[in-house]
Amino acid sequence: MLSMLPQVLIDGLTLGFMYAVVALGYTMVYGILEFINFAHGEIFMVGAFVGTEVLLITDSLGALEGMNPFVAFLITLIISMAITGLLGITIERVAYRPLRNAPRLVPLISAIGVSFLLQDLVRFTEAIARNAFILNGPQLFTGKFDLGFAQIPSKSIVIIVIAIAMMVGLSLFISKSKWGIAMRAVSQDQSTASLMTINVDKVIMLTFLIGSSLGGATGVLFAQNYGSIDPFIGFILGMKAFTAAVLGGIGNIKGAMFGGVVIGLVESLAGAYMGQLTNGAFGAEYKDVIAFSILILVLLFKPEGLFGEAVKEKV
Repeated sequence: MLSMLPQVLIDGLTLGFMYAVVALGYTMVYGILEFINFAHGEIFMVGAFVGTEVLLITDSLGALEGMNPFVAFLITLIISMAITGLLGITIERVAYRPLRNAPRLVPLISAIGVSFLLQDLVRFTEAIARNAFILNGPQLFTGKFDLGFAQIPSKSIVIIVIAIAMMVGLSLFISKSKWGIAMRAVSQDQSTASLMTINVDKVIMLTFLIGSSLGGATGVLFAQNYGSIDPFIGFILGMKAFTAAVLGGIGNIKGAMFGGVVIGLVESLAGAYMGQLTNGAFGAEYKDVIAFSILILVLLFKPEGLFGEAVKEKV
C-alpha cells in the first residue's frame, strides 16, 4: 500500500496546483465584487479547447514535428491566455457590469447562464469543426524521471513548475505593483477607492483579464496532463476549485493556493486508498464525495475559511 504513496502524492500535487490556479480566478472576483463567477469553470474549459486546437492545427500543418516541446507549449499557453483573457473581459462587460447594482442573486443567475452558453458554444463549434465533442490533442511531454522510489512524468513537473510560477507571479503583482495595490484598495471599498482617483471599472476589468487568463492557462495544463477533454470538464473542476477557494478563505489569494493543493492531495489519496481502507465498499469514484464533503464541513464550522477573516457586511 505504501509503495505507491510517492506516485499518489505526485499526482495529488499535480492536480492540486491546477485546482489552486483556477481557484485564484474565483477568489479574485469575489474579493472585489463579492459574487461567485460560476462561469469561470467554463473559461478554464475554453482554454483547454483553444490550447488543444492550437496544437492540432500546428500538428496538421507539420510545424509541430521537430519543434522544441517547450516552445510549442509556451506558444500554446500565450494564445490560450490571450483568448480566455479577452473572453473574461467580454463576459464582465456584457453579462456582469450592467448588473453590478442589482440584487446579488441576479448576477449569480447571469453567471450560470454564461456557463451554459459557453458549454453549448464549444459543443456547437467542435461539432462543426471536428464532428466530435471529445478532443485528444498531441502530448508534448511523454518522458519520465526515475527517482528510484517513484517515476515522475515529465508533464507533471512542467505542470507544477508552470502553476507555481503563475501563482508566485500573481502574488508579486498583487503585493508590489501599482495595479495590484489598486485592486486591493477596490476590494476594501469601491467608493473610497474611486474618490482616490482609482478607476474602478478598469480595476475590475483587469481582475477578469488576469483571472480568466490564468484559468485558460490551467486548461492547457489539464489537457496536457489527461490528454482527453470535453465541453463538460469545466463544471466538476470548477466546483472543486471553488471548494478550494472556500477552504482557504474566499477572497484570500494565499488561501486559494493552499486550498487547491489540499483538495488535490485529499482527492488523490482517497482515489488510491479508499477501496483498500473500506474493503471494497467504496471505490475511487467516491473521491468527489470527499471533496464536496470538505466544502460542506467548512461552510458549517468555519465559513470564512482557514485563512479568511469573518467580516461584517459592507454597507
